[in-house]
Amino acid sequence: MTSPLPPPDAPLEFVELTAANYRDAFRLKVRADQERFVATNAVSIAQAHFHPEAWYRLIHAGGTPVGFVMLEDWTAFPDRAPDDWKADPYLYLWRFMIDQRYQKQGFGARAMPWLIDHARRRPGVKCMLLSFVEAEGSAEPFYRQFGFERTGEIVEGEHMMRLAL
Repeated sequence: MTSPLPPPDAPLEFVELTAANYRDAFRLKVRADQERFVATNAVSIAQAHFHPEAWYRLIHAGGTPVGFVMLEDWTAFPDRAPDDWKADPYLYLWRFMIDQRYQKQGFGARAMPWLIDHARRRPGVKCMLLSFVEAEGSAEPFYRQFGFERTGEIVEGEHMMRLAL
């Protein structure tokens, strides 16, 4: 039995993963044609366990898990941060996905301003970065609506975008 879809205006929460809810993250999937754009949540969670700078949460809408986000946040570990962070402190949107069942309902568009505000609240952070795979159906137009602009850099085959905070 599937749970009913949350209404588009359901309150959003960013919920820490625990032993009780991590399987919810594994059940969230993008459409098959989007799989080339974002790693699975299982891969993201595995990576996070080897990166203390990873901040990751389930995105809940009205108590229903609808997405997953992972940030690279060096503010708690400035001595271990890479040189590019020390030169221009950033918060990096490492992963962002909304489950295929909940796309086009505004949950991602409502989550992004919260994430940008979260970045603004991090001590010393001057910008927010992200990357995307350039191909038909990429998330670039989505990120542009929030003010992200291409930097001209390509890292590991992905185009970088930046938002000054």
